[in-house]
Amino acid sequence: MPTPTAVPRPEYPRPQFARRDWLNLNGTWQFETDRGDSGLERGLLDRELTGTITVPFAPESELSGIGDTDFLEAVWYRRSLVLPAEWTGRRVLLHFGAVDHDATVWVNGTEVVRHRGGFTSFTADLSGVAGPGEEAVITVRARDPKSGPQARGKQALKYANHDCNYTRTTGIWQTVWLEPVADVHLRRPRITPDLAGSAFHLELPLSGNRPGHRVVAVLSDENGEVARAEARADLDLAPRLYLPVSEERRREWSPEDPHLYGLRLTLLDAEGTELDTVDSYAGLRAVGIRGKAVTLNGRAVFQRLVLDQGWYPDGLMTAPSDEALVRDIELSMAAGFNGARLHQKVFEERFLYHADRLGYLVWGEFGDWGAEVGGSSGDNQQPDASYPAQWLEAIERDYSHPSIIGWCPLNETYQKLHDRITQLDAVTRGMFLATKAMDTTRPVIDASGYAHRVIETDIWDSHNYEQDPGRFAEAVSGLADGKPFANAYADGAAYSLPYRGQPYFVSEFGGIWWDPEAAADAAGDDRTESWGYGDRPRDEEEFQTRFAGLTGVLLDDPDMFGYCYTQLTDVFQEQNGVYRFDRSEKLDVARVREAQLRPAAIETD
Repeated sequence: MPTPTAVPRPEYPRPQFARRDWLNLNGTWQFETDRGDSGLERGLLDRELTGTITVPFAPESELSGIGDTDFLEAVWYRRSLVLPAEWTGRRVLLHFGAVDHDATVWVNGTEVVRHRGGFTSFTADLSGVAGPGEEAVITVRARDPKSGPQARGKQALKYANHDCNYTRTTGIWQTVWLEPVADVHLRRPRITPDLAGSAFHLELPLSGNRPGHRVVAVLSDENGEVARAEARADLDLAPRLYLPVSEERRREWSPEDPHLYGLRLTLLDAEGTELDTVDSYAGLRAVGIRGKAVTLNGRAVFQRLVLDQGWYPDGLMTAPSDEALVRDIELSMAAGFNGARLHQKVFEERFLYHADRLGYLVWGEFGDWGAEVGGSSGDNQQPDASYPAQWLEAIERDYSHPSIIGWCPLNETYQKLHDRITQLDAVTRGMFLATKAMDTTRPVIDASGYAHRVIETDIWDSHNYEQDPGRFAEAVSGLADGKPFANAYADGAAYSLPYRGQPYFVSEFGGIWWDPEAAADAAGDDRTESWGYGDRPRDEEEFQTRFAGLTGVLLDDPDMFGYCYTQLTDVFQEQNGVYRFDRSEKLDVARVREAQLRPAAIETD
């Protein structure tokens, strides 16, 4: 936990697009709750606020210094500072890692940006409003309505935590920061590895063009420069560069050897003066499909994934420290997993940076569970047009991370398959096609579990929480005959279009309810206190036997390319994690690891 005088989460928030000059704005901000969302009418924009909060922690969290877990219809933030005078001659950009859910930002009383979506980053250009050496009064209003369309992931719609829904997150929950840039500057690049051609392809978007400008890219490794490329920057808004890697300097990125090349990008004017310099990195790897196998660098790699919710007891959706992000990956790998579904949350970019450098395979996912397309359940909301917009923001931000090996835009959409094209069909197909248009290099699953409505989806999956290994094996045995287990209504009515032979995995299973303290108490069988899937094991030996049996069914299936076990840690009342919510051990992790690490059938085929 940060000390009162320390800047919380002080590390640079965007490691794959890093500039030297920047200013972290985390720390103490003025704060005020606006439960009736009447603050603008009551003059909150023009006055000091009544309380304080520690940014970037949400007001529901302990680390914020507030801990208010009631519904917060709107909240306000305010902070004054003088922009660094040494930035004179440059534009100042104000960045927000994530603000939940609808954010409006004013600087010196002028609105500079508005943004919908609680998981994705956005930026305001302060030009003409506040410049270097001048005072900037930053005011943020975040609206987080209790009802209505909203991609909220696992945030509870009821007052208290319940089932697999957790304490809400409102307002700022990732780092806020400033950086200066030249009038014409680099924007986030798209780095595409070309393993077959032993090269990287770069797209370097620019904020504009000027006569004589050019861009230079230098790829390096521990022995120095590997390749260099240069292109004109006065014609296209996104110059393209090609960086070949010679055979003697070629190193593939993989879980066994997560090698990252350094990448420096520079924008020069007509006289050769540096206008902008950014440090990045890249991993040379390829994700492919061969029959029912998903390959990495041409080799079938069984994906031993774990469901990672990314919640913390004291910070909720915000990790208390950068070290906590690293520890979650290390804990997962110690238990024998080689990756994760980053479940129902767009994880902060530093998590992906650590996954990149540690060789941890991840599926990028959007936090839309609880949005039932075309449904009428009281706990679910109809999605709106902002869903694909937010999802495209996430893909744009994360495209260049080598650890991401697939995309999952939707999770557990429900609707019986019938003879009419529905809103579910339109939304599912729209988000699938948008993902494919943004990224042709990775497989995309149309929706994880339940309703597969896009016939050409790259991946097929199911969610199956059967606890008996024998019955579990019987349920998934049809895959060999092209008739895999598919989630369906209790009456057998289908959610999905027919399976067409795509790579298949059980992307949620297990979830074994294991609470050692309750197991030791003969009366401790009250699911109001904790829950998981199936009957709770009587002791750890029963847990380990069940875990090995369930994972063994999938490891032994030659047509299964992976699995995803639910889940890495307990989260509040959901006590089915391999670790406790505080990340301490609650069982023999070495046995969990041993059960997973024998070769999978698809890897030896």
